[in-house]
Amino acid sequence: MKLIVGLGNPEIRYAFTRHNTGFLAIDELLKRLNSITLDKDKFDGIFTKTTIEGEDVIIAKPMTYMNNSGDFIRPLADFYKIDYCDIIVIYDELALPIGRIKITKEGSAAGHNGIKSIIANLGTEKFIKVRVGIKEEKPFMNQIDFVLSKYTPDELKEHMKNIDKAVDAVFSILKFGVDKTMNDFN
Repeated sequence: MKLIVGLGNPEIRYAFTRHNTGFLAIDELLKRLNSITLDKDKFDGIFTKTTIEGEDVIIAKPMTYMNNSGDFIRPLADFYKIDYCDIIVIYDELALPIGRIKITKEGSAAGHNGIKSIIANLGTEKFIKVRVGIKEEKPFMNQIDFVLSKYTPDELKEHMKNIDKAVDAVFSILKFGVDKTMNDFN
């Protein structure tokens, strides 16, 4: 079984911010799965169980704030006996430009507080990361203000193409494995 988690912040005021990239990716994934919904509420998050590409999966969003994402992911993974290396986390990456994604199967948080929380809770960096670029050519504000700012309509349209790539990558991981997906998407 795999656990697919999109990172974000639960309040509506964060809905279309750069930091909610993971939530946007989960919404797109659910839409592609004939609009199934996250119908379970436990461990301070929402999730659903389904099958994708013949693989049993749990699709989830933490309802904690970004910096506490691991507080949801660890108990959920432990309850369903999911190996930590079978967790797929989709999130925003300030170090990558808009239009790029990068998949890794281990590695540090690189300054991302949501990933720091997950690593601290799991006690390992060995889980799959689908990093979705949000960096603009010339950022016009400090990092915290930037990631919590909303997209303009034109930016959102462009960013949603990147979200599509991230969801394509998740389907590829489930169908072909992480190594082939890294070769194809990175």
